[in-house]
Amino acid sequence: MRSRIGALALLSVPLAFAWAVGARAVAEPTPARQAELAYIVRQDCGSCHGLRFKGGLGPAILPENLKGKSTEALARVILEGVPGTAMPPWRPILAEDEAAWIARSLQKGFPDAP
Repeated sequence: MRSRIGALALLSVPLAFAWAVGARAVAEPTPARQAELAYIVRQDCGSCHGLRFKGGLGPAILPENLKGKSTEALARVILEGVPGTAMPPWRPILAEDEAAWIARSLQKGFPDAP
């Protein structure tokens, strides 16, 4: 009995590690949701950052302007907003993986509207 408990304990370590690694994997929104997100970014983000993202009320958000900023930091700004500025928190309508997708897309150069 004691050896079975030990064996289970030994097996649980790699399983827990595999779960932890899998939980950190980046989820990608579906293509349909990506199209919705692209529309939201073009319309809502564009109203402050400019329709071509070259800046306006908010700063420019082109790849060259985001260089050196981590995807995680950008996603956090998208989700939490910037207190004291016009940047609202988008957490009520965006999931974390969606904010990360938007951040990655902005860093690469946001796709053109269809």
